[in-house]
Amino acid sequence: MRIVRFTPNESVGIGTDPHFGVLNDKDVILVLKGDPIYSGIVPTETTVPLADVKILAPIIPRSKVVCIGKNYADHAAEMNSVVPTEPIIFLKPNTSVIGPNDTIQWPRMSDRVDFEGELAIVIGRICKDVPKERYSDVIFGYTIANDVTARDLQSKDGQWTRAKGFDTFCPIGPWVETEFVPGEQIVKTTVNGEVKQLEPLSSMIFKIPEIIAFVTQVMTLLPGDVILTGTPAGIGPMAAGSVVEVSIEGIGALSNKVSSKNV
Repeated sequence: MRIVRFTPNESVGIGTDPHFGVLNDKDVILVLKGDPIYSGIVPTETTVPLADVKILAPIIPRSKVVCIGKNYADHAAEMNSVVPTEPIIFLKPNTSVIGPNDTIQWPRMSDRVDFEGELAIVIGRICKDVPKERYSDVIFGYTIANDVTARDLQSKDGQWTRAKGFDTFCPIGPWVETEFVPGEQIVKTTVNGEVKQLEPLSSMIFKIPEIIAFVTQVMTLLPGDVILTGTPAGIGPMAAGSVVEVSIEGIGALSNKVSSKNV
């Protein structure tokens, strides 16, 4: 089930406030009542063509975005790092989240802005100390993310908060797929159509059960929290005006443009 968040055109006749819906394979959205993470899947009788809406980030985390660093061995190698023995976690603020086709704003502090395509987990319930065998109980679904990073600032600071925390530095979308099961699906990132990252999810060092168990030992997760599961090798810079697209088989594709450097 593909859960979308959208604003309809005025001509649709249901107002222009954001709504949630279920997108079918005929590009028609069944409008839902309320937020499905909190209210469950409660359908209305209203349907809207996908062509008549703007797709938004499928979830705006009320609390936090938790990220897993260096979770692919090849990526750890390209960062001149050893393979971690336990998950490396860091946070991005919820104010960094944008949706599909929104613009990544190049901050004036940075001279290099990189892409990092990733699978993202959307949490569906309050959870703490989740055992690995019960990880699926707390997952609402999966989506796609781009952990945008000001690489020069990451190197300069020696820690990652500023480099990864700018507004617009966490594109997610285009929807949440509630029936997705991670396995051999390929994560692919392209910049202006050129393939930069191409690796199966099975290459992750720490798999989803381990990630959920580890993170919830550290902190309580809340409904709507998002976990970014790490990026494969192939990260690199995005020039001003570039279009970066991250796709994962079984979910879809997330596309964003990069602005000129802000001055």
